[in-house]
Amino acid sequence: MVVRYVLVGQDLAGVRFAISPLNELSLSLRAWRDPGRYPLYLPWLHELTRARSHLDTETLDQMVNGDLWTPDFLNPLPTSPVARLEDEFAVVAATPPSVVERDLRSLHGPGYRPPPLSRILSALEGYWERCFAPHWPRMRALLEADVTYRGREIAQRGLAAMFAGLAGRVSLVGDVVEVRLRTTEVTWTRPTAGELTLTPSVWSRNASTPISPEEPPLIIYAARGVGTLWEPQPLPSPGALAALLGTVRAGLLVQLGTPASSTELAARLGVTTTAVNQHLRALRAGGLLVSARHGRSVLYRRSEVADRLLASAV
Repeated sequence: MVVRYVLVGQDLAGVRFAISPLNELSLSLRAWRDPGRYPLYLPWLHELTRARSHLDTETLDQMVNGDLWTPDFLNPLPTSPVARLEDEFAVVAATPPSVVERDLRSLHGPGYRPPPLSRILSALEGYWERCFAPHWPRMRALLEADVTYRGREIAQRGLAAMFAGLAGRVSLVGDVVEVRLRTTEVTWTRPTAGELTLTPSVWSRNASTPISPEEPPLIIYAARGVGTLWEPQPLPSPGALAALLGTVRAGLLVQLGTPASSTELAARLGVTTTAVNQHLRALRAGGLLVSARHGRSVLYRRSEVADRLLASAV
């Protein structure tokens, strides 16, 4: 199958980049369905195994088929450079039942009976909270870095070179962007109406696009640097502060310039949540951290005292 998007006047303003947390959430089910194709994700998959007993695995399993296709309605067009998950869930919640049935039957066959949309959303929300949210800041940072790289490539080498660098299946010839997909369905062509959205993904191995011509113009492509995603991050800390607090606690203060949960910090550093919590409790008891509940998580950030201490140590 070949999908062709006709750019209107080949206007740069008509090509935009956007990051979608829901897109990443649904595409990650590919690794769940076929772990052998995703060896780089083994640390995350190991953690997922422990969480499975708390998830609606029956519903989640139906959101991807044996060819690793996911339904189009779970990849709504992002409306901002970094979409909010809550907004994307709201878009999916408004999907007509006929569209849900159409998309899931295109994955599983005409006799398939899809679960209610409310159950699908509930399963995905639970999956996000238990398996995805702690890792999302690292994923988002990698995706944002990819978008920055693509923008620089457009400025330095041009639009055609940028498209050629997205994936082997994508090319720009004249004013037509062509995406070649692994399916035998009929080829179609449509104008972009002045807008084509490009979305990087840490779960895509090549490039994909909605298989229905009724969906908005969208190309999902593999982000750069995915091989580094699950490597433990270094924990740099100023020498004077490390001598006072210890390397780990000083490094945590550096990390907590922006709020984070103990689970998120453990995921970044490649250690257990229990180990991180011990240090966080000590820092909070010493007046160097403050905490607040956000949903099911407790977020920590530096206190004003810690900000001043860190500034004097740099």
